[in-house]
Amino acid sequence: MTKRLTRAALLTALALILFTVEAQLPRPIPIPGARLGLANIITVYAMFRLGPRDTLGILLARVFLGAVFAGAMMTLLFSLSGGLLCYAAMLVLRRILTDRQIWVCGVLGAVCHGLGQMLAALAVYRTAGLLAYLPALLLSCMAAGLFTGLCAQFLVARLKNAKGLSL
Repeated sequence: MTKRLTRAALLTALALILFTVEAQLPRPIPIPGARLGLANIITVYAMFRLGPRDTLGILLARVFLGAVFAGAMMTLLFSLSGGLLCYAAMLVLRRILTDRQIWVCGVLGAVCHGLGQMLAALAVYRTAGLLAYLPALLLSCMAAGLFTGLCAQFLVARLKNAKGLSL
């Protein structure tokens, strides 16, 4: 129990560090909600190595603490809706994907995250004009998800073969 809690806390801290570092970087493209999503590397890794329960705890802690650290509580709604839809997709995908296909989980998870954010934005702002951003948002989600998915796949492979290292 202690080892599992410590592992989850360490991964949550890593996800928050990645979130904070990414928040300091300039946005790569001027599309609302479009980010690289570096913290999702940890979420994907956790889903495949720790399981759904620990992953959900890491995700919820990262989303809440990230909003607190960023000082933007309005983003909590968008991050939470995107994160939970992404989590649901990863929950299904972890049952059918192998360690060599984790990158697929990154791509589809990122697309679901973008869709969740769009649904939240439509609910909050009540304007269909936001849908004009959807094609560009989904393309940026696919690219970012490919990157984070490949990083998570690499992390899983490297830590599986490392002696004495098991996150």
